[in-house]
Amino acid sequence: MTPTTPLQDLPLAVSAQGASASSTMSADSGSAAGLRHALVEVVARAGAALMLSLFAYAAITQWRAAPSRITLLLLVVAACFTVGLSLFTRVPMKRDWRPFAFICSMGGTYYFLAVRLAPGAQLVPETIGAALQLLGICWQLFAKASLRRSFGILPANRGVVSRGAYRFVRHPMYLGYFITDIGFLLVNFGLQNLLVYGCQFALQVGRIVREEQLLSADEGYRTYKARVRYRVIPGLF
Repeated sequence: MTPTTPLQDLPLAVSAQGASASSTMSADSGSAAGLRHALVEVVARAGAALMLSLFAYAAITQWRAAPSRITLLLLVVAACFTVGLSLFTRVPMKRDWRPFAFICSMGGTYYFLAVRLAPGAQLVPETIGAALQLLGICWQLFAKASLRRSFGILPANRGVVSRGAYRFVRHPMYLGYFITDIGFLLVNFGLQNLLVYGCQFALQVGRIVREEQLLSADEGYRTYKARVRYRVIPGLF
């Protein structure tokens, strides 16, 4: 004889079935969101690798035609450190996809695609520009080593870092970018490069502001912010 469920137990049985169905739907939704997130990460990193490769090929072709242009070669090295290392970073806990943050991040990172690679006016000797670039690259490496794998292109919360270069300013990597870019611009000066780097500096400042807004939601970052006063340049900004 088939056992039956007592009437008083029916609401509990229905409730349990509903909870099970809800849990299954929630798991499916989370799985789909995770798959979309993974797909976005793969496409973004593949696109970054492609753009970096095309730029490196064009710049190295120019450098081979004029091997004395050390600043051109160092521009490629700097781009590889900026974009190349982002391909192997940790996936962030939270990312800022809002249009302003996206534009600042993409423009501030891939600006090198708009740089005029042909020779321009030399405001300082090649060696001085190259020395500035090397200084900026070394500082970037110090900052990135301090971050370890907590580095990326879009503003994101990858955890609070206060060691190494981050003991001095809150965004030391941007200081390295600025020094490197100024070194290249002084040796390869022209209207196009002046406009590109002017826009790039403005975008980087916007990017810093957006990162601060995102990270300030973290209590640990607010404590760090109170301890390290300046964003990029001690005493100024």
